[in-house]
Amino acid sequence: MSAKRDYYEVLGVPREAEGPDIKRAYRKKAVELHPDRNPDNPDAEELFKEAAEAFEVLSDPEKRQLYDRFGHEGPARAGFSGFQGTDDVFSHFGDLFGDLFGNLGFGGRRRGGPAKGADLRVRLTVPFTDIIDGAERELVVPRRHRCEECGGTGAAPGSSPVTCTQCSGTGQVVHRQGFFTLQTACPACRGEGTVIEEPCEACSGTGVQQKETTLSIRIPAGLDDGQTLRVAGGGEPGSRGGPPGNLYVQISVEADPRFQREEFDVHSVVEIDMLQACLGCTVSAPTLEGDVEIEIEPGTQPGDEIVRRGKGIPVLGRRGRGDHHLHMQVVIPKRLEAAHEDALRKMADDLDVTVSKKKGFLGSLLGRGKD
Repeated sequence: MSAKRDYYEVLGVPREAEGPDIKRAYRKKAVELHPDRNPDNPDAEELFKEAAEAFEVLSDPEKRQLYDRFGHEGPARAGFSGFQGTDDVFSHFGDLFGDLFGNLGFGGRRRGGPAKGADLRVRLTVPFTDIIDGAERELVVPRRHRCEECGGTGAAPGSSPVTCTQCSGTGQVVHRQGFFTLQTACPACRGEGTVIEEPCEACSGTGVQQKETTLSIRIPAGLDDGQTLRVAGGGEPGSRGGPPGNLYVQISVEADPRFQREEFDVHSVVEIDMLQACLGCTVSAPTLEGDVEIEIEPGTQPGDEIVRRGKGIPVLGRRGRGDHHLHMQVVIPKRLEAAHEDALRKMADDLDVTVSKKKGFLGSLLGRGKD
């Protein structure tokens, strides 16, 4: 297939479509495009995967927001890279389909054969500095591992699973009701095709054991709070020789009180007093590279900003950085020494500026012209 089509076009829904409408549209497309239903169409599998990819993005609020803003490049920022094949699609959306495809008389997930392991989702909190330069973080993930005692078969050492007599090892049973043929998972073996007569004591016949695994996670520079990293193969192990699932790590970025992020720009406040604003000065200000000396021009007004181009947040997945906006906040003293107040009043007289005649505080009219 050529360039990717618009996801809304793929599912045939408007851009303002709600979640239930997107789900209904995808189920309809999945039935229509299933490869087993289109044996003469060489593009059927790609079209089926395309619909699954569109649903995965549009049904996830974060991925959908990124797609609406950045196009097909956006969901990659949340760790999504599409599906590898129809088995990958069914493994990912098995709960959505249930027995839909089996009931309609054409293949769904291939029971009894290799099955992909379940995906895992965890949350990782990182400091603000990690998104500036990137970092390596260790993450402890509780997940199931193949039982060492039975090698993952679930059967006690010295024994093996036996073929299910109810389904003859197919993992499915067929029910005929008039003109309809219903195909469902075998209730005796739960679709496995085999049963375990002597369960392994170490894993109670499941073939897996729960253990903690320490993984090294790369935090890319420019990652934003709430975005998700995908670790391929970091999920649960597959069954019957199937591939492992994926690990999805949702990132929480700790706030830094000095900075406020806006996409890839960063904003901060620089406090100066009124004399520094009037006469200019050099002050130390926090930046993403540490404290630096900033030149304040004479006559600086409250709210003025200095923009440091290319000194903001690194752009995720691309070259370049955003900008750093330093906003000037002029601090007016609430109390003055008598000598300082006298000096200001003399300056007001020299400049013919009307000020409050009340002593003891700086009048609110300071700086205003005469009526």
